[in-house]
Amino acid sequence: MNPVNYLYLAALLFTIGATGVLIRRNAIVVFMCVELMLNACNLAFVAFSRLHGNLDGQVIAFFTMVVAAAEVVVGLAIIVSLFRSRHSASVDDASLMKL
Repeated sequence: MNPVNYLYLAALLFTIGATGVLIRRNAIVVFMCVELMLNACNLAFVAFSRLHGNLDGQVIAFFTMVVAAAEVVVGLAIIVSLFRSRHSASVDDASLMKL
């Protein structure tokens, strides 16, 4: 399969994720769309790596997955805190969490 097809798929996944971030109001859905965008970037890194014949893109994709795992821990903690205090996972209520 041609690596360019993987780049088209990565662009489509990134577009779907960006649209979800801009349109949705639920924090969990926004969070999943951000993860979809990160996975699309990983796919593009690996496709470019294969296209150029080196392993640099795969190493960057690995580090991106590590950062995404840390983001999951912090993001879910914030979402759970928001849900416990407001009984809603709406992004509009996040501005009300000021001290």
